[in-house]
Amino acid sequence: MDCPDWNEIPALELLSPPELVSKRVRLDTSSGELFLEVLDDGFRLFTPNAHHRAQDYELLTVQPSAVDVVLEQFDGLSILVSNNCRLELTHRPLAFRLLDGAGRCCIGSPTDGHFVRKHRVPPFAKTEKGWWVSIELSSGEPVYGLGEKWGALNKRGQLLRSYNSDALGVNAEISYKNTPFCWSPSGWAVFNHTPAPVTHAVGEPSWSQRSYCALVEDDELDLFIFRCKPSSRENNAGAALIERYTELTGRAPLPPIWSTGVILSKAYYQDAQEILSVARTVRENNMPCDTITFDGRAWQDTETRFSFTWSPSRYPNPKAVIDELKELDFKVCVWEYPLVSTRGPLFNELADKGWLLTDKRTSKAYEYEWDMQAFGEVLTPLPRSGIIDFTNPEAYQFWHDSHQALFDIGVDMIKADFGEQITDDNMLASNGESGHALHNVYSHLYNRCVYQAAETFSPSGPFLFSRASWIGCQRFNSHWGGDPQADWEGLISNLRGGLSWGLSGSPFYATDVGGFYKDTRDDNLYVRWAQAAVFSAHYRLHGIGDREPWSYSQSANLAVSKALQLRYQLLAYLYDAMRQSHESGLPVQRPMVIAFPEEPQSWGFENQFMFGDEMLVVPCFDPEGYVEFYLPAGKWCVFDPNSVDAGTNLDGLQVHRRQLALDEMAVFVRQGRSIGLSPQVEHTAQFNLDSQNPVIPIERTWIAK
Repeated sequence: MDCPDWNEIPALELLSPPELVSKRVRLDTSSGELFLEVLDDGFRLFTPNAHHRAQDYELLTVQPSAVDVVLEQFDGLSILVSNNCRLELTHRPLAFRLLDGAGRCCIGSPTDGHFVRKHRVPPFAKTEKGWWVSIELSSGEPVYGLGEKWGALNKRGQLLRSYNSDALGVNAEISYKNTPFCWSPSGWAVFNHTPAPVTHAVGEPSWSQRSYCALVEDDELDLFIFRCKPSSRENNAGAALIERYTELTGRAPLPPIWSTGVILSKAYYQDAQEILSVARTVRENNMPCDTITFDGRAWQDTETRFSFTWSPSRYPNPKAVIDELKELDFKVCVWEYPLVSTRGPLFNELADKGWLLTDKRTSKAYEYEWDMQAFGEVLTPLPRSGIIDFTNPEAYQFWHDSHQALFDIGVDMIKADFGEQITDDNMLASNGESGHALHNVYSHLYNRCVYQAAETFSPSGPFLFSRASWIGCQRFNSHWGGDPQADWEGLISNLRGGLSWGLSGSPFYATDVGGFYKDTRDDNLYVRWAQAAVFSAHYRLHGIGDREPWSYSQSANLAVSKALQLRYQLLAYLYDAMRQSHESGLPVQRPMVIAFPEEPQSWGFENQFMFGDEMLVVPCFDPEGYVEFYLPAGKWCVFDPNSVDAGTNLDGLQVHRRQLALDEMAVFVRQGRSIGLSPQVEHTAQFNLDSQNPVIPIERTWIAK
């Protein structure tokens, strides 16, 4: 997006002093009426209709309560005082400063000035494209969040757009999962509650190198600005602000234990014979694995999908295939997307009932045409398709109920793909919204529908794997980072996307181990990717081409097999971390900025992270096996319960460099801490868990000495 012409954007002004009515402040502005509520830890600024939209997408799970305030009026200045904070509002232009109880400024409008007017960048404005908001940044102040983004975790200096995209990789700004929520370790957060796209210039120099600026492409404004409370999470601002955001938008439910095991997939197993052959080989090779996936074309014919029906030529008796997989102790995952081919059995039926998005120009079902540039030999061109209208209650219920047959024959898990295709303003939903307004929130409606179907029908417990996400989608379990290029930069970017998503309130994530496209059968890359994924919430081997360890060299097979065994030994430890995530919103993979808030020198090491409370993980991104990393204060021990090197001490507050053998991982535990190790199993059913109170057993404890 081009830099706005600030001379063409008049700053919002108050036309009269604020009025306090009960706990709500009315603001009569040059762009119409606004309301403000002071919260226990900040404030909320909104237009009159923001809380009464015709469309309620339930992005928030709770509505925060306003607190009592005293309004003090001065010439051109109003001050709102509560028990915990002080909010100063200047009138011309409208600007703010939020101070804590001790009088310290936590966050405020920018001081980026101009020769003629007070503000070069307007603090607040209403433009033809939407609402404008800007915030002061101090020199070098980092900012985190804003969803799944592949670049630096610290968004300072970046121009980003909260707009879900079928990114076709991890190499650009566009991404599948977005949320207009960001925060600073200095103790503040900004959250734009909207279904609309939002553009963020985070100290981006062409806009303002000293300000955070947001353009909310919505007629309505519902802005939350938070500060950390003095008692917040042991002075960990990031953790406290993520916790606050997920209090509003919901926490991730604790997924079933089997979902933490290895998920085996590829694009794609072509028929019953192939998927059963792979499943048998997995068990014959004693490979740890819980779930096998019918991806994309694996169970449906591309020309007619999606229809909840199995390809009759390749799966004349799908239950028999699933039954055999169950006998081999596999959970079963199937793929879906919310589109129906115009050549498929559902299109005319759903179109006649008005359950597809319609075309404003014809009043008939909208027919989505795919961009053919992305398709080739493996990714077959997709047919023209209708798009399910999840704003229609009957269509929503139909899609929900149609999953029952899948779960009844033994499917355990849904991989909910796509959801980013609402790109044309000629698309019209039954609730009156068109493409632009519906675009981001469509993924929320889609994910919610499929997750609720799993809640209703899955005897294995609800677990959803989804690609596109918006505000609140962490409430529907877990996500994967789509379509990384199979090279070292693809690995790094895919990992960073997950870490960034975790810093945005979504704690459960998986990468495509091995990379999705442009596979070159690189042993080193495959091994290092498989090792890094051990320390994520979920683990999936996936891509174009075989992803089973024995499809690579013998040395790679041995190294990956060792990593998979470690994954299962760490499941009790992982599940404890997931419980923390469920309770607090904190991610399983914790970047240094939230793991060590007291050591800002560590924050720049963005490609390493804490896995739960105790394990510091340094993924290897070098073909020669070199890693460079920072260890925080204290003594650290190399973690490898099966290695003679276990127990080697390294000093903290230092940068270290090591070279790893192919089967070696750089994982460290602070001296004196312990890691519970589960028994070695090939799938989680071998834990023989109590269904009423499942607790993963611990066989022995490894202590960092």
